[in-house]
Amino acid sequence: MSGCGCFYWNRVTDVAVPDIDSFSLPSPIPEWPPGHGFATGSINLGELEVREITKFEFIWGSDIKNRRKGVNFFKPVDIPDGYFCLGHYSQSDEKPLRGFLLVAREVKKTISPALVQPTDYTLVWCPDDWTEDNNVHGHSHGHGYFWLPIAPEGYKALGFIVTNKPAKPDLNEIRCVREDLTTTCEPHCILLNKHSKIADSLFTVWKTRPCHRGMHEKSVPVGTFFCSCIWSHGEDLNIHCLKNLNDNINSMPNLDQIHALINHYGPTIYFHPDEIYLPSSVSWFFEKEALLHKKGGSKGEWIDPSGSSLPKGERNDGEYWIDLPKDETAKKIKKGDLKSAKVYVHVKPALGGSFTDIVMWIFCPFNGPGCIKIGIMNYPLTRVGQHVGDWEHVSLRVSNFTGELWNVYFSQHSGGVWMDASGLEFIEGNKPIVYSSRNGHANYPHPGEFLQGSANLRIGIRNSAARSNHALDSSKDYEIVAAEYLGEGVVNEPCWLQFMRKWGPTTVHDSRAEVTRILNRLPETLRCSAQNIFDKLPNELYGEDGPTGPKEKSSWFGDEKC
Repeated sequence: MSGCGCFYWNRVTDVAVPDIDSFSLPSPIPEWPPGHGFATGSINLGELEVREITKFEFIWGSDIKNRRKGVNFFKPVDIPDGYFCLGHYSQSDEKPLRGFLLVAREVKKTISPALVQPTDYTLVWCPDDWTEDNNVHGHSHGHGYFWLPIAPEGYKALGFIVTNKPAKPDLNEIRCVREDLTTTCEPHCILLNKHSKIADSLFTVWKTRPCHRGMHEKSVPVGTFFCSCIWSHGEDLNIHCLKNLNDNINSMPNLDQIHALINHYGPTIYFHPDEIYLPSSVSWFFEKEALLHKKGGSKGEWIDPSGSSLPKGERNDGEYWIDLPKDETAKKIKKGDLKSAKVYVHVKPALGGSFTDIVMWIFCPFNGPGCIKIGIMNYPLTRVGQHVGDWEHVSLRVSNFTGELWNVYFSQHSGGVWMDASGLEFIEGNKPIVYSSRNGHANYPHPGEFLQGSANLRIGIRNSAARSNHALDSSKDYEIVAAEYLGEGVVNEPCWLQFMRKWGPTTVHDSRAEVTRILNRLPETLRCSAQNIFDKLPNELYGEDGPTGPKEKSSWFGDEKC
């Protein structure tokens, strides 16, 4: 699966070191309140202790002359005494340098050591003129050489080594990890994809992530990349990631530290200037006479503002749902109440306790209809996309090594996107800005128009996001509703969080007919393409179907959908 191919790069006489911009947050990170293991610089995984290295030395780049189109490779520097490298780091030129690599040391002696040297290296990829003579004499032509450490039996390699000379790396350059302290990882984003000019093969470099991700999973990413010229999807990788076997997840923030993190990083959410359907608090929604309906019942029942009168637990069996009153009050409720609005915060371990996810849920009493965009034409809809009760969220992923904000997840209808902090807009220091789309409340890192469909054909559902005076400051207006890892009684979950049924009724009508009427106005050549795109959009877009609450979402216990 490793295999060596021959690959031609633009020649340079020596390795040229490009001028690489690095990213740092706009403001310094504060000193966090005291605690146990959070933001102490290291995390104990059981037999291993790991530290996060963010300072790198450039090794080689795939296209130094043509910046912003190349991929660069780095080795960690300033590794503390007693710690060992597990692999090298790779990143494209499209954004400023920002990444991490974990280095490890043994903290618990066992019969079989946790860390060992590789027995050898396999050359995974090399320049077109690589020969044994070159290797012996160590001549350098400014090429990249990719090496897979060969782990002893019972051990796994966790990353690759890159050199700019054909000589094999020293065996002391890296460590392999005992297999039971590791778990599987997968490629998830291609960094480099090149055809050889000599050999009929493809050399590809991917980012990696753990195969198993979620609140209860133990997989810890190392920050390394995967590369191969013969790997096929579905095959196991020849590198692994780490596993956190420490039952005491003391790397997570305590309650005081959680409040400090939210105060420091809590985003400001801007709603569109023409937004009609603004958020509110859950209690305001109940106080304004949202009603609980039961299957077979003739009328809805009043809901206590705390949600204590709602049926709790079990599952979404279709027996209960929430709806608006059938009078003029419904129009007022649909508009929400920004003054009462807050974000509802769920704090949970991520990536084996190496990160903390601060998930901020936003509730809107009503989700408005969508708008079809075909080329430069916009066609407002009357029913498609609308429903009672709308839950969207934003997740802040914070490093448990330092307390630094690393990524932000923006939920967008049935999916979403992770954005590195280097691609965010900030306000008041290190607080990200979130733009909520008009009517649909999908979240975006920048203002503009975003298509749910085909951007190339400019056909789909339009999402418009812009800054306005309608804003929610989550660093001030928030309520922590869950942090299971803190233990029972530290955070009391509100009653309404246990309501597993739908926050809006299911209304049966032919919403697709509204879309079809618009598509039938198009020229026949365009109509077929547009129909294919809209047929692939989620069914939930067409049905007036209220959503389930936060705890029923797959991301409550699992990882975010991307």
